[in-house]
Amino acid sequence: MTAVASDAPSPAPVDDETPHSDRGLGIFLAVSGAIALWSSLILTYDKIDLLQAEVAGTAKDLGCDLSAFVSCSDVVSSDQSEVFGFPNTFIGAVAFAVVVTLGVVLASGVSLPRWIWGGLQVGVLFGIGFVTWLQYQAIWEIGKLCPWCMVVWAVMIPMFVAVTARFTGSRFLKNWTVLISALWIIAVIAVIWFEFGETLWA
Repeated sequence: MTAVASDAPSPAPVDDETPHSDRGLGIFLAVSGAIALWSSLILTYDKIDLLQAEVAGTAKDLGCDLSAFVSCSDVVSSDQSEVFGFPNTFIGAVAFAVVVTLGVVLASGVSLPRWIWGGLQVGVLFGIGFVTWLQYQAIWEIGKLCPWCMVVWAVMIPMFVAVTARFTGSRFLKNWTVLISALWIIAVIAVIWFEFGETLWA
């Protein structure tokens, strides 16, 4: 008896780049971007408060001035907080708003074109470079730490690793995104501890 060939189409191969595979990343970008956006908006508000106090000739203490070495006021008032002639927080507010928007779009199952992924990759590359420079400035030049800034640092690291893994298609980065991000954050914490030690809360 001769086997009859089936006319039914064979199942399509699974594509790792389908919109469904980006939903998890989209949720992560939406949540982490929202956290960083909130931190940037708080810092922007604090910056305006400090400027108003300066104009009025009065002193202003912020709620995140926790010790001699953990002080938003000193960091936000530094020259490094206005690298391009305006508060760095403006960059964060705009950039993280874009990240939240793209995250929501991805979480809804929409597939983004390659050029948008390229733009996002350039953005996170700039972001991690800028954050690394700010870390160096805060720890070794200013000698003060800003809690809200550190929230942005902690968010930017896994965001960079995750987006880079997606854009490059690196299986190593995809498999070890969490571990790489965790070790990176731990390294930053270790540097802070070795630099400030127990005097951090003095």
